[in-house]
Amino acid sequence: MNTLCTIFCFMDLSIKGYSRHDNKLHVYDWLADVPGNDTDCDLVEIQFKNTRKGYYRNSNGLKLEKGDVVAVEASPGHDIGTVTMTGRLVPLQMRKTLGKKEVEIKRVYRKVKPVDMEKYEEAKAKEHDTMIRSRQIAASLNLDMKIGDVEYQGDGNKAIFYYIADERVDFRQLIKVLAEAFRVRIEMKQIGARQEAGRIGGIGPCGRELCCAAWMSNFISVSTAAARYQDLSLNPLKLAGQCAKLKCCLNYEVDSYVEAGKRIPSRELELETADAVYYFFKAEILSGMVTYSTDKSFAANLVTIPSRRAFEVINLNRRGIKPEKLDNSSEGESEKRPADLLEQESVTRFDKQKEGKKKKKKNKASASNREMPKEGQAAASANQEAVRNQPKQQPQKESAPAVNENAAAANGKPSVQAGNTAEGEQPKKNNKNRNNNRNRKNFKARPQEEKKEQA
Repeated sequence: MNTLCTIFCFMDLSIKGYSRHDNKLHVYDWLADVPGNDTDCDLVEIQFKNTRKGYYRNSNGLKLEKGDVVAVEASPGHDIGTVTMTGRLVPLQMRKTLGKKEVEIKRVYRKVKPVDMEKYEEAKAKEHDTMIRSRQIAASLNLDMKIGDVEYQGDGNKAIFYYIADERVDFRQLIKVLAEAFRVRIEMKQIGARQEAGRIGGIGPCGRELCCAAWMSNFISVSTAAARYQDLSLNPLKLAGQCAKLKCCLNYEVDSYVEAGKRIPSRELELETADAVYYFFKAEILSGMVTYSTDKSFAANLVTIPSRRAFEVINLNRRGIKPEKLDNSSEGESEKRPADLLEQESVTRFDKQKEGKKKKKKNKASASNREMPKEGQAAASANQEAVRNQPKQQPQKESAPAVNENAAAANGKPSVQAGNTAEGEQPKKNNKNRNNNRNRKNFKARPQEEKKEQA
């Protein structure tokens, strides 16, 4: 019961600040739980199709929350969108998105009615067919442009055509043809390749949603210098995103790499030692490790040292001193190992009781095994006496069964000796642990003794 109450309380708090993920460029409203947040500011943020957002004034004093569908002022007519933010955070978001531009703020008319939603659904159903038809018209007019998306206004009286073009396009004739074909007011809006990717959406090579479709509203130019600072290979297939431009994420860590690069020696400097001259090969910028080679063209006798040691060698060379080795780790410097949390506490600390019981059982078994060899030795000596009592002129072939019998006795099987046992007499039981090596030596020496006696 307590768990359910906790879940419902969390849902009640989070629903105010966090909206569903069906809208792109969603923003967490961290001021949603502040008392009086909705009444302090009458501005609201409203999102339309894909990444188009607008800021409107709630002049009628409507009680608006996240997710409400409203009708707003447009030119001409009205448009329909979804409320994505209210309260004090809206002016801060306007400043971030629009900057210092002075934009006319329009009004929110009302919450949508069923009649408004019917017109809205009819207009949205025509967008895809209109885009295909407009592309055919642009191709027939030999215009070097690509129409990427079409967005109808909520009342269906206006259509916005988003297009991409490398050069300036004269689309005056295109507007006339489109107006005659679709009987609506036409507005042409040029966008870049990054904005088109944001409107279409997709999954990046990192496995997450595209940044331009998720949270980015302002696009900053990306140059190949960002890849050089991060020591990345200048491969256009790896550096380009789905928009065929350089990835926006190349700018995320450039500042960190620039600061870390200042603590690494120049690539043009050579390090001289008593043995050879070392040239720069590669560097791990963030970790501060530099690898040097004895040859400029290829990797030979690679030595990896920290940047601090490299600066020490450079200062020594400037004073005319050549150290014996480039790496002085053998002189007592120990590399810093990362702390392992598993080393501080044993993972098997709860299994100690079980291990103690197992050790006791093993000690008992080893004690019993230690007593067994003594019994085995006594049994082996008894077998030797029995062999000596046998007739001396026994053929050599008969010794083989005796060996087999003794070996069987060593394996724990009952053995019967032909010379000393009578019929009906039970054989003696021998222990498992017998010294087989001694028995074999005695049987090998017996035939030689017989030959000497016969001589």
